[in-house]
Amino acid sequence: MKKYLTIFIATLLLAFNNISYAGSTTHDGQITPETQVKDFYTWFIPHLAADRDYPVMNAEINRHVAKATVDFLRKQYKANNLAEDAEYFTKAQDFDEKDWAAHIAVHPAVMLDKVALVPVTLGSKDKQTNIVFLRQENGTWKITKVVDTLDYR
Repeated sequence: MKKYLTIFIATLLLAFNNISYAGSTTHDGQITPETQVKDFYTWFIPHLAADRDYPVMNAEINRHVAKATVDFLRKQYKANNLAEDAEYFTKAQDFDEKDWAAHIAVHPAVMLDKVALVPVTLGSKDKQTNIVFLRQENGTWKITKVVDTLDYR
């Protein structure tokens, strides 16, 4: 009986250990696509809400977003081509920044070849769900594109 109890406890500990790593880093220490998305929105939403400089112009964005995407969005911003559209990374114009900052639900990634698709739901009241595309750049998962899940209009 003691033997079975020991095996049962060992199995539970192994299962708990695997669950505790899910969504944070891989066992070799690399940040997962899900963690990168969570880290990005945790940084981005307060910076966007602060209404200072547009976060795309902040050098910190390079930690989260692929260089080609940052370069493209900066060029669009400087040409004033983003003013009328919904914000690129949130796919919304108006939102409750406190609610969204407190409620960032990152869902499991779907891998398509070398691209990770990570659904993220922002907010608890007026929810917005987007699909974040990531690709590895110099060994780090970087956001390359964000699309919403709304029907075409």
